Amino acid sequence: MTFKDYFSQQAASYSAYRPRYPQALFDYLTSLCPGRDRAWDCATGNGQGAMSLVPHFKTIIATDASGAQIENAALHPQIDYRVEPAETTTIETRSIDLVTIAQALHWFARDRFYTEVKRVLKPSGIIAVWCYKLPVISEEIDPIIEEYYERIVGEYWPPERQLIEEKYQTIDFPFEEITPPQFQMEVMWTRDRALGYLGTWSATQRFISDRNTNPLQQIYSRFTEAWGDPESVKVARSRIHLRIGKMPSSL
Repeated sequence: MTFKDYFSQQAASYSAYRPRYPQALFDYLTSLCPGRDRAWDCATGNGQGAMSLVPHFKTIIATDASGAQIENAALHPQIDYRVEPAETTTIETRSIDLVTIAQALHWFARDRFYTEVKRVLKPSGIIAVWCYKLPVISEEIDPIIEEYYERIVGEYWPPERQLIEEKYQTIDFPFEEITPPQFQMEVMWTRDRALGYLGTWSATQRFISDRNTNPLQQIYSRFTEAWGDPESVKVARSRIHLRIGKMPSSL
């Protein structure tokens, strides 16, 4: 399978504008693990998930197939960054307590990836995958974002995006499942940070590459009017759609 690189060209913006996941999520996932020696944050992107694992694990291996993403990731002595595809890594067999994959599983060759996860996880090790859909900000702003998502850049979403629309509930997941509590992502945005986030979308970047113009221009005036004072801070909320699996206690 050829790596579909939709994110390298906006790696710096991705690092600056992508929202962070709640620490409570990582606290909960760690509580399920058999040990706290090593975690693997797969498709780490800018390393936000890896950084959130630092308080819990001695070492975090953070992989991404995009070298540009790794170059823009936050450095930490406990994080071992590697430019590697999800399906084939240099991670030692049965060495990982927790595997995390945030907003990326839909890009993988899942059968091959699951084989790799089963190879590297320890007995009773945990795999957690999650995604999130559009942020909810206000009744004035949300319809503009929905129009941008569906009508303006809609044709530029890769077909894999449909799995996010389905909240990862239709994916195959060959592990003993654990029913998780509900988690929500909350970020504080000014107008320009919100627009910066929309600019990191793969569909936005594909639109720009195809048409040589920025699709955000089509909503800028209405978005600005709906937001009001551009420096005013608003809360953007996104529900996290989470699936958790466990390896057998004996392999």
